Amino acid sequence: MNRLTQSMILVLLGGAVLRITTLSTTYLNYVKPGFRPFLIAAGAVVFVLGVIGLIQEWRGSTETEHHHDHGHAPRVAWLLTLPVFAIYLIAPPALGAFSAKSEDAPAQPVAALDAYDTLPAGKVTDMTIGEFIGRAYGDSSKSLSGRQVKLTGFAVPSAKKKDRWYVARIQIACCAADGIALKVAVLDAAMPPENTWVEVTGTWREPKSGKLPVGTVAPELDAISVTGIPQPVEPYE
Repeated sequence: MNRLTQSMILVLLGGAVLRITTLSTTYLNYVKPGFRPFLIAAGAVVFVLGVIGLIQEWRGSTETEHHHDHGHAPRVAWLLTLPVFAIYLIAPPALGAFSAKSEDAPAQPVAALDAYDTLPAGKVTDMTIGEFIGRAYGDSSKSLSGRQVKLTGFAVPSAKKKDRWYVARIQIACCAADGIALKVAVLDAAMPPENTWVEVTGTWREPKSGKLPVGTVAPELDAISVTGIPQPVEPYE
Protein backbone atom coordinates (compact mmCIF):
# COMPACT_ATOMS: atom_id res chain seq x y z
CA MET A 1 0.00 0.00 0.00
CA ASN A 2 1.48 3.39 -0.96
CA ARG A 3 1.31 6.55 1.10
CA LEU A 4 -1.47 8.07 -0.99
CA THR A 5 -3.78 5.14 -0.25
CA GLN A 6 -2.88 5.14 3.43
CA SER A 7 -3.66 8.84 3.72
CA MET A 8 -6.96 8.49 1.89
CA ILE A 9 -8.03 5.64 4.18
CA LEU A 10 -7.22 7.82 7.21
CA VAL A 11 -9.28 10.69 5.78
CA LEU A 12 -12.24 8.41 5.06
CA LEU A 13 -12.05 6.64 8.41
CA GLY A 14 -11.69 9.85 10.40
CA GLY A 15 -14.48 11.44 8.37
CA ALA A 16 -16.76 8.46 9.01
CA VAL A 17 -16.22 8.68 12.77
CA LEU A 18 -16.85 12.44 12.74
CA ARG A 19 -19.97 11.95 10.65
CA ILE A 20 -21.65 9.46 12.99
CA THR A 21 -20.72 11.44 16.11
CA THR A 22 -21.35 15.05 15.06
CA LEU A 23 -24.01 14.86 12.34
CA SER A 24 -26.12 12.02 13.73
CA THR A 25 -26.66 9.78 16.75
CA THR A 26 -25.57 6.64 14.90
CA TYR A 27 -22.63 6.19 17.26
CA LEU A 28 -25.12 5.24 19.98
CA ASN A 29 -25.60 1.94 18.12
CA TYR A 30 -22.07 1.01 19.16
CA VAL A 31 -21.05 2.79 22.39
CA LYS A 32 -22.37 4.58 25.46
CA PRO A 33 -23.18 8.31 25.09
CA GLY A 34 -20.26 9.24 27.34
CA PHE A 35 -17.76 8.09 24.70
CA ARG A 36 -18.84 10.76 22.19
CA PRO A 37 -16.11 13.33 23.08
CA PHE A 38 -13.40 10.69 22.80
CA LEU A 39 -14.71 9.50 19.43
CA ILE A 40 -14.83 13.04 18.10
CA ALA A 41 -11.26 13.68 19.26
CA ALA A 42 -10.00 10.41 17.77
CA GLY A 43 -11.84 10.98 14.49
CA ALA A 44 -10.44 14.50 14.21
CA VAL A 45 -6.86 13.33 14.82
CA VAL A 46 -7.13 10.53 12.26
CA PHE A 47 -8.74 12.88 9.72
CA VAL A 48 -6.01 15.54 10.16
CA LEU A 49 -3.24 12.95 9.84
CA GLY A 50 -4.80 11.78 6.58
CA VAL A 51 -5.06 15.32 5.22
CA ILE A 52 -1.42 16.02 6.11
CA GLY A 53 -0.38 12.84 4.31
CA LEU A 54 -2.37 13.81 1.19
CA ILE A 55 -0.79 17.26 1.14
CA GLN A 56 2.71 15.81 1.43
CA GLU A 57 1.93 13.29 -1.30
CA TRP A 58 0.58 16.00 -3.56
CA ARG A 59 3.73 18.10 -3.09
CA GLY A 60 5.90 15.16 -4.08
CA SER A 61 3.75 14.11 -7.03
CA THR A 62 5.83 16.19 -9.46
CA GLU A 63 8.58 13.60 -9.26
CA THR A 64 7.89 11.34 -12.23
CA GLU A 65 9.88 8.42 -10.85
CA HIS A 66 7.56 8.18 -7.88
CA HIS A 67 4.72 6.88 -10.05
CA HIS A 68 6.84 4.33 -11.91
CA ASP A 69 8.17 2.81 -8.69
CA HIS A 70 4.74 1.90 -7.35
CA GLY A 71 3.39 0.32 -10.51
CA HIS A 72 -0.12 -1.09 -10.15
CA ALA A 73 -0.02 -1.75 -6.40
CA PRO A 74 -2.36 1.16 -5.55
CA ARG A 75 -5.17 -0.44 -7.58
CA VAL A 76 -5.25 -3.39 -5.20
CA ALA A 77 -4.65 -1.27 -2.13
CA TRP A 78 -7.71 0.86 -2.89
CA LEU A 79 -9.86 -2.20 -2.18
CA LEU A 80 -9.05 -1.62 1.50
CA THR A 81 -11.18 1.52 1.40
CA LEU A 82 -14.36 -0.45 0.67
CA PRO A 83 -15.17 -1.23 4.35
CA VAL A 84 -14.80 2.47 5.14
CA PHE A 85 -17.18 3.42 2.32
CA ALA A 86 -19.65 0.87 3.74
CA ILE A 87 -19.83 2.89 6.96
CA TYR A 88 -21.02 5.88 4.93
CA LEU A 89 -23.57 3.90 2.92
CA ILE A 90 -24.85 1.18 5.30
CA ALA A 91 -24.21 1.83 8.98
CA PRO A 92 -24.56 -1.40 11.00
CA PRO A 93 -27.69 -1.30 13.18
CA ALA A 94 -27.82 -1.67 16.95
CA LEU A 95 -27.88 -5.17 18.41
CA GLY A 96 -31.39 -6.57 18.40
CA ALA A 97 -33.49 -9.71 18.51
CA PHE A 98 -30.85 -11.94 16.93
CA SER A 99 -28.52 -11.23 19.86
CA ALA A 100 -31.23 -12.07 22.40
CA LYS A 101 -32.65 -15.31 20.95
CA SER A 102 -30.73 -17.70 23.15
CA GLU A 103 -32.97 -19.66 25.52
CA ASP A 104 -30.09 -20.14 27.95
CA ALA A 105 -30.36 -18.80 31.49
CA PRO A 106 -30.82 -15.03 31.24
CA ALA A 107 -28.13 -12.70 32.43
CA GLN A 108 -28.50 -10.91 35.72
CA PRO A 109 -28.34 -7.15 35.13
CA VAL A 110 -25.23 -5.32 36.26
CA ALA A 111 -27.26 -3.07 38.55
CA ALA A 112 -29.26 -5.77 40.37
CA LEU A 113 -29.61 -4.78 44.02
CA ASP A 114 -31.64 -5.66 47.08
CA ALA A 115 -32.47 -2.05 47.93
CA TYR A 116 -35.05 -0.34 45.74
CA ASP A 117 -37.44 2.54 46.28
CA THR A 118 -41.08 1.71 46.90
CA LEU A 119 -43.19 1.88 43.75
CA PRO A 120 -46.24 4.18 43.82
CA ALA A 121 -49.64 2.51 43.85
CA GLY A 122 -52.33 3.38 41.32
CA LYS A 123 -50.00 4.56 38.54
CA VAL A 124 -47.81 3.07 35.82
CA THR A 125 -44.08 3.29 36.52
CA ASP A 126 -41.63 3.53 33.61
CA MET A 127 -38.83 1.11 34.35
CA THR A 128 -35.78 -0.25 32.61
CA ILE A 129 -35.73 -3.96 31.93
CA GLY A 130 -32.57 -4.21 34.02
CA GLU A 131 -34.30 -2.72 37.06
CA PHE A 132 -37.35 -4.94 36.58
CA ILE A 133 -35.19 -8.06 36.49
CA GLY A 134 -33.18 -6.84 39.47
CA ARG A 135 -36.34 -6.31 41.53
CA ALA A 136 -37.77 -9.67 40.46
CA TYR A 137 -34.54 -11.54 41.28
CA GLY A 138 -33.39 -9.96 44.48
CA ASP A 139 -35.85 -7.54 46.07
CA SER A 140 -36.89 -9.21 49.31
CA SER A 141 -39.66 -6.65 49.82
CA LYS A 142 -41.32 -7.76 46.56
CA SER A 143 -41.86 -4.17 45.54
CA LEU A 144 -43.17 -5.27 42.12
CA SER A 145 -46.20 -7.06 43.56
CA GLY A 146 -49.44 -5.49 42.36
CA ARG A 147 -47.67 -2.57 40.65
CA GLN A 148 -48.11 -1.69 36.99
CA VAL A 149 -44.88 -1.03 35.11
CA LYS A 150 -44.00 -0.03 31.57
CA LEU A 151 -41.01 -1.70 29.91
CA THR A 152 -39.41 -0.61 26.64
CA GLY A 153 -37.58 -3.05 24.40
CA PHE A 154 -37.74 -5.13 21.24
CA ALA A 155 -39.82 -8.27 20.67
CA VAL A 156 -38.06 -11.65 20.72
CA PRO A 157 -39.87 -14.97 20.12
CA SER A 158 -39.57 -17.89 22.50
CA ALA A 159 -38.31 -21.04 20.82
CA LYS A 160 -39.43 -23.34 23.64
CA LYS A 161 -42.74 -21.98 24.95
CA LYS A 162 -45.67 -20.91 22.80
CA ASP A 163 -47.50 -19.03 25.55
CA ARG A 164 -44.98 -16.22 25.71
CA TRP A 165 -42.52 -13.97 23.96
CA TYR A 166 -39.87 -11.67 25.34
CA VAL A 167 -39.45 -7.94 25.58
CA ALA A 168 -35.68 -7.52 25.56
CA ARG A 169 -32.96 -4.95 25.60
CA ILE A 170 -29.17 -5.12 25.39
CA GLN A 171 -27.23 -3.82 28.36
CA ILE A 172 -23.70 -2.57 27.70
CA ALA A 173 -20.90 -1.38 29.96
CA CYS A 174 -18.99 0.54 27.30
CA CYS A 175 -19.70 -0.76 23.81
CA ALA A 176 -21.81 -3.24 21.86
CA ALA A 177 -19.04 -5.86 22.04
CA ASP A 178 -19.69 -6.43 25.76
CA GLY A 179 -23.49 -6.38 25.47
CA ILE A 180 -25.68 -8.84 27.37
CA ALA A 181 -29.33 -9.54 26.61
CA LEU A 182 -31.88 -8.74 29.33
CA LYS A 183 -35.29 -10.36 28.79
CA VAL A 184 -38.70 -10.38 30.43
CA ALA A 185 -41.31 -12.96 29.39
CA VAL A 186 -44.55 -11.33 28.21
CA LEU A 187 -47.74 -13.31 28.85
CA ASP A 188 -51.33 -12.88 27.67
CA ALA A 189 -50.50 -10.72 24.66
CA ALA A 190 -50.02 -11.41 20.96
CA MET A 191 -46.44 -11.04 19.84
CA PRO A 192 -45.68 -8.17 17.45
CA PRO A 193 -43.28 -8.76 14.54
CA GLU A 194 -39.86 -9.90 15.68
CA ASN A 195 -37.42 -7.09 16.53
CA THR A 196 -40.24 -4.52 16.70
CA TRP A 197 -39.69 -1.92 19.42
CA VAL A 198 -42.56 -1.84 21.89
CA GLU A 199 -43.74 -0.45 25.19
CA VAL A 200 -45.27 -3.20 27.31
CA THR A 201 -47.43 -2.27 30.29
CA GLY A 202 -48.28 -4.97 32.79
CA THR A 203 -47.79 -6.46 36.22
CA TRP A 204 -45.17 -8.84 37.54
CA ARG A 205 -46.26 -12.46 37.86
CA GLU A 206 -44.74 -13.70 41.07
CA PRO A 207 -43.21 -17.19 40.73
CA LYS A 208 -45.16 -20.00 42.37
CA SER A 209 -42.16 -20.96 44.46
CA GLY A 210 -42.23 -17.50 46.02
CA LYS A 211 -38.68 -16.66 44.95
CA LEU A 212 -37.13 -16.47 41.50
CA PRO A 213 -33.71 -18.17 41.48
CA VAL A 214 -31.17 -15.76 40.06
CA GLY A 215 -30.24 -16.40 36.43
CA THR A 216 -32.45 -19.44 35.87
CA VAL A 217 -35.54 -18.16 34.06
CA ALA A 218 -36.71 -14.79 32.81
CA PRO A 219 -39.16 -12.92 35.07
CA GLU A 220 -42.75 -12.90 33.78
CA LEU A 221 -45.05 -9.99 33.06
CA ASP A 222 -48.83 -10.24 32.65
CA ALA A 223 -49.38 -7.80 29.81
CA ILE A 224 -52.11 -5.17 29.92
CA SER A 225 -51.13 -3.37 26.71
CA VAL A 226 -48.46 -3.56 24.01
CA THR A 227 -47.72 -0.48 21.89
CA GLY A 228 -45.32 -0.29 18.96
CA ILE A 229 -42.80 2.58 19.03
CA PRO A 230 -39.82 3.79 16.97
CA GLN A 231 -36.39 2.62 18.07
CA PRO A 232 -35.13 4.89 20.88
CA VAL A 233 -32.20 7.17 20.17
CA GLU A 234 -30.29 5.24 22.84
CA PRO A 235 -31.07 1.58 22.07
CA TYR A 236 -29.04 0.14 24.96
CA GLU A 237 -29.42 0.19 28.72
